[in-house]
Amino acid sequence: MQGEQGRELARVEASGGRRVFGIGVLIGLGFILIWLGLFQDGGSVLLRVLILFAGAAVIWAARAMQRATALAVILTEAGLCDSAGEVIAPIGQVASVDRGAFAFKPSNGFLLRLTVPGARRWRPGLYWRIGRRVGVGGVAHAAQAKAMADAIAIMLVERKVAEAADADS
Repeated sequence: MQGEQGRELARVEASGGRRVFGIGVLIGLGFILIWLGLFQDGGSVLLRVLILFAGAAVIWAARAMQRATALAVILTEAGLCDSAGEVIAPIGQVASVDRGAFAFKPSNGFLLRLTVPGARRWRPGLYWRIGRRVGVGGVAHAAQAKAMADAIAIMLVERKVAEAADADS
């Protein structure tokens, strides 16, 4: 992958403790919902089936988080991709990066605004992509996410300086 994407500038991986805690909470919630659906007295049959379905969906989400958080988000000169090789956001499409306290971003992460909408993608606990927005973070190491956001911000400033120099010539 490095030959195609360029050298690795930054990497964001899931924090071991946060990963275990997040998956454990989801599994616990799923089993509680299934237990309620099977053994709780009262309520209609439809409600019990819905609770069972919700419990199964939460356990499915825990499994999806387990698979997703085994990956890493990698920043190269070409852009963001995951360790499986899927391109998340080419650097040429990144308009801005936001790490602010009031940004709609994942925990311990950052938000990218893109110039071109991309296909929807959700890797629970690691990143999501909806339209022109990409959120990176969740159960990620906060320091790694901050370093990656700073590196992207520097790349954007360098691109603006280069564009301004080209416009002047």
